[in-house]
Amino acid sequence: MKAAVLYELAKPLKVEEIQWSTLLRGQVLVELAYSGVCHSQLMEVRGKRGEDKFLPHLLGHEATGIVKEIGPDVTKVKVGDKVVLGWIKGDGINAEGAKYLNDDKIIVNSGGVTTFNEYSVVSENRLVKLPDDVPLDIGVLFGCAIPTGSGIVTNEIQPEENSTIAIFGLGGIGLSALMATKLYKCSKIIAIDIEDNKLELAKEFGATDTINSLKEDSLKKILDLTDGKGVDYAVEASGITMVIETAFKSVKNNGGLSVFASHPKAGELIKIDPFDLICGKNIKGSWGGGCYPDRDLPKFFDLYLEGKLPLDRLLEKRYTLDEINFALDDLENRKVTRPLIEINKNIG
Repeated sequence: MKAAVLYELAKPLKVEEIQWSTLLRGQVLVELAYSGVCHSQLMEVRGKRGEDKFLPHLLGHEATGIVKEIGPDVTKVKVGDKVVLGWIKGDGINAEGAKYLNDDKIIVNSGGVTTFNEYSVVSENRLVKLPDDVPLDIGVLFGCAIPTGSGIVTNEIQPEENSTIAIFGLGGIGLSALMATKLYKCSKIIAIDIEDNKLELAKEFGATDTINSLKEDSLKKILDLTDGKGVDYAVEASGITMVIETAFKSVKNNGGLSVFASHPKAGELIKIDPFDLICGKNIKGSWGGGCYPDRDLPKFFDLYLEGKLPLDRLLEKRYTLDEINFALDDLENRKVTRPLIEINKNIG
């Protein structure tokens, strides 16, 4: 099969032919249709996640495809099932990562799930069946963007009626979080980014107010919009330490909550004023939106089918697997919100 392999940090991925081996206990072979690309992979390729002990290896953690073969003891899926591949662990066996071989017989490592490849040997617990009426391209977003972004809102915040919320960073995670706020009766939904086109999209998704943080002081503007109190909740998805700090400052005293799910560069630290903690501001990190895939994805599937999650608006640009490095460049340069890799759009 063809796959994009990371051999060296801060270098382009190498698209080449590799081979998979016999399936082990709990492993599932999936022929991939589509894969998403998020900032986690971008940071990994660029070497911003710190030391990488597993080179060379495959990448990618959100995709859709068709089950082609199941390994010993797999019961969750069967051959022919449409599935979502994601990084968050769910029901099923937590199988070891597969080992692949390139043409030079060098071992190419992988984790429980990889998606920048035509076929993937996936751990059973990283798969969820995709309903037949959810398209395979849309289904990719249920692997990471939706469970993380929307999950922060539905699992970890659950905004109260008439509460206020600010979303910092309008990539795939931030926009997914913004969509989910419309499920609640928030009085103000404030979207913050540095791209005017994303802010316009945020208005379509239900933002009551938008702030371009390159053009105005986002903290001051949020305080102006909330009579000096700050918002009840903040979601931070930019991956910038200064923005995490600002999001925390933007929440109100006595119970304000800031949740961040972004990955700043390895080694960077956030600074917060201890007095803000004493005053009752709260901050927490989110691991995949507190999502448990087998419990939560069926709910998100239903919301999409009911028209409450306009996910098609997130997939504005598509690439082939051979164009994976262009997709990474475009994501880094903010030319695209969520690149979609068309691996085999004709299956299914």
